[in-house]
Amino acid sequence: MYIPSYFKIEDEKLIYDIIQEYGFATFVSQHELEPFATHIPLMMDQNKEYLYGHVARPNPQWKDIHNQSVLAIFHGPHCYISSSWYESNRSVPTWNYLAVHVYGKFEFVNDEELKESLSDLVKKYEVPNSTYQLDEVDEKFLEGMTKGIVGFRIKIEKMEGKAKLSQNHSIERKKLVIQELEKFKSENEQKIASYMKSDLEQELLKRK
Repeated sequence: MYIPSYFKIEDEKLIYDIIQEYGFATFVSQHELEPFATHIPLMMDQNKEYLYGHVARPNPQWKDIHNQSVLAIFHGPHCYISSSWYESNRSVPTWNYLAVHVYGKFEFVNDEELKESLSDLVKKYEVPNSTYQLDEVDEKFLEGMTKGIVGFRIKIEKMEGKAKLSQNHSIERKKLVIQELEKFKSENEQKIASYMKSDLEQELLKRK
């Protein structure tokens, strides 16, 4: 990923937070010598060594992927930044966003690991107050369903994060952008405004 130095996420905790909050990822590999992508939820293990996931068995991506170097892209909040918010007309619009790329080696997992990863996935995303638990599902039914998927893990080798938050603009301009973004009710604009405010506060502290 192209990351100018002022957009690079240096805070490892922020990278982990993005993976945790925006777990529905774009999973990219090579299939028959061409790029191939699948959109799936991925979860990091507690030791932060692996990403766990699964794909549908009819999906051809897994058939020639063993031991490949693969990429998982986690898309954080993003939004359009209008140049009409700036103090000058000598400007152009842009897009602010956060994203994390995770690189690693693909490995298949056994049935037990697959069941554990599926259970963890359900626990993470099941709606609040739900009593649904995967380990309470009829065992034969669950076994039949898991035959239709292929479980895997990615041994993490490198992570990189990018937070494009108008760092290359003046403090005054950042304040104007934050002010406009906070007028929106949508989550993306609100989150970008929040990240921009945090980044601006850190910048001002460094200048003191």
